[in-house]
Amino acid sequence: MVILEGVMTTLAPGGAINIAPMGPMVDDDMTALTLRPFKTSTTYQNLKANGQGVFHVTDDVLLIAQAAIGEANAPTRPADHVNGVVLTGACRYYEFEVDEMADRDERTTICARVVHHGRLRDFFGFNRAKHAVLEAAILATRLHLTGAAPVMEEMDRLQVMVENTGGPAEHEAMRLLRAYVST
Repeated sequence: MVILEGVMTTLAPGGAINIAPMGPMVDDDMTALTLRPFKTSTTYQNLKANGQGVFHVTDDVLLIAQAAIGEANAPTRPADHVNGVVLTGACRYYEFEVDEMADRDERTTICARVVHHGRLRDFFGFNRAKHAVLEAAILATRLHLTGAAPVMEEMDRLQVMVENTGGPAEHEAMRLLRAYVST
């Protein structure tokens, strides 16, 4: 099993869409996902209520950054086999159903089974800037654990890669993340 970083969509009981970064543990053939959201997260609340969602593989680091700071608003369409939505700009998607939820601890373990998957477009790939933004987005989701100072220190190091190898999307993503951390 490896951790695969991507974006998760879930639906609230009232139908509101939640778009959040997620790094589930996945098996080699992507038939199962092990999720570890915090109990305070909207993703956890929606999966507890609905038991279904969609995990997306994408090279769109601006979307990942926006999702990390709660500002993602991306085009979607209804999922094919679950009560959920597919991000139409993703590369691949995996619709899943929750099989087991161990939620006694602050960080839960959710075992899910992929019931349908699809491919929307080719994966462009990553350069150093995209990797840097992905790391910065993960750091931004950990502020409650580390505080802002160590996150900003690491973002300063990652900024160099964005400046040297990034395009407009990577520069905007890093600007959003830095502004979020510094507030």
